[in-house]
Amino acid sequence: MPLYTSQPLKIYNSLSGEKEDFKPIHEGNVGMYVCGPTVYSNVHLGNVRTFMSFDVIFRYFLHLDYKVRYVRNITDVGHIVDDVDEGEDKIAKKARLEQLEPMEVVQRYTVDFHDILKAFNFLPPSIEPTATGHIIEQIEIIKKIIDKGIGYVANGSVYFDVVKYNETNNYGILSGRNIEDMLANTRDLDGQSDKRNPQDFALWKRAEPEHIMRWPSPWSDGFPGWHLECTAMSTKYLGNHFDIHGGGMDLKFPHHECEIAQNEACTGQSPVNYWMHANMLTLNGKKMAKSTGNNILPGEILSGDNTVLSKPFSASVTRFFMLQAHYRSILDFSDDAITAAEKGYKRLMEAIDALPTITAGNSSSVDFNAWKQSCYDAMNDDFNTPILIAQLFEGVRYINLLKEGKETISAEDLKTFSTAINAFVFDVLGLSDEKAADGNNDKLEGVINMLIAMRNQARADKNFALSDQIRDQLIALGIQLKDGKEGTSFSI
Repeated sequence: MPLYTSQPLKIYNSLSGEKEDFKPIHEGNVGMYVCGPTVYSNVHLGNVRTFMSFDVIFRYFLHLDYKVRYVRNITDVGHIVDDVDEGEDKIAKKARLEQLEPMEVVQRYTVDFHDILKAFNFLPPSIEPTATGHIIEQIEIIKKIIDKGIGYVANGSVYFDVVKYNETNNYGILSGRNIEDMLANTRDLDGQSDKRNPQDFALWKRAEPEHIMRWPSPWSDGFPGWHLECTAMSTKYLGNHFDIHGGGMDLKFPHHECEIAQNEACTGQSPVNYWMHANMLTLNGKKMAKSTGNNILPGEILSGDNTVLSKPFSASVTRFFMLQAHYRSILDFSDDAITAAEKGYKRLMEAIDALPTITAGNSSSVDFNAWKQSCYDAMNDDFNTPILIAQLFEGVRYINLLKEGKETISAEDLKTFSTAINAFVFDVLGLSDEKAADGNNDKLEGVINMLIAMRNQARADKNFALSDQIRDQLIALGIQLKDGKEGTSFSI
């Protein structure tokens, strides 16, 4: 039997404001869409925290034996600065400032995004579509919205008529905002654009002559609105009605609100059963911002090249630190906090490393199955990683007592306990045992240095065929040798 049949899961649904029993549309299958990055700059730490939250959610669904289609997009079209319908789009602005083609900007920061997520041990999504790869789908959705009388063309741009939509639907259902209040607070903006109503949002924008990123459409040469791309890509790969849509708390309004409106205007049904939002990350008690200098990039944590931290911290320590807070809670990043997390991480890894040294007895003095279920109970309660970590440290306490001979464990329970703690630490939380990895690196370095010594002896013996063979085989494995005055060094 799949594990999910015995582990009922509750998810906090932003749409209802309550924890709800998770019931997938198709039994045993999960369709999950998460809004990915706009690739116009290095991925920031707040983004990493959001994507890490959904990486753990993805991992836990897989652990429960669900078949998961996880879609996380790349926004490479560029959307307007400050996420409104006027101004310069972010990718175009970056391209102009750095004197690059927009797609050079996209490529540079997409590579950075992938490198950072790989460093932090993220699983890749099932599908990673790009906005530029789905322009046709977006145009088709616009046509449907116009045909329904909820979209209108103005001066080559197309807008979504929020007031018209709200006559039969509820614009504000996710964010709890009231359209009458929104209109009352923004009437002074009326007449400043082609919109009929201040709350209307762009489905398609006519490109000005200087705008580089542009595509032909029935209305103008232009580019799609920001909200539209996620509607197009989520429905293409998950259908008009799917299980989970996630993202940062800052996307709830207007982005996700507009997605709901677009979907309902096209299909007449709510697109998503469970809306999930990860909360923000602060730095030293304040909002992270480049403009104030209260900012640190993920890579700067690993390198130590920053003015915020006292030393470098590893990816696994950083990951462990972030998962000590629930994904819906604000998390404050500071030197003291991550230093404390490092101590906890090392204590956890030392205990797991000690597990193989424990000798099993005839019986157990602790109910290890109850401990194991407590770990599941934590994750089944809206993916509560801090409670899970607390239970893992209860496991650490058991390990230390077993080492001291103050508790006993049967062979069967030792296998159950060891399998469970490893699964939750490495498979679900996605941590890595960096000490073990360092040990493997030391062994690899030792083998390479031995081969270098053999090559040097071959060269001294004028056995150049063997010398070249060693060099060529190392190159084939991605290991480059460099001969210098002080000897031979290598790089991987």
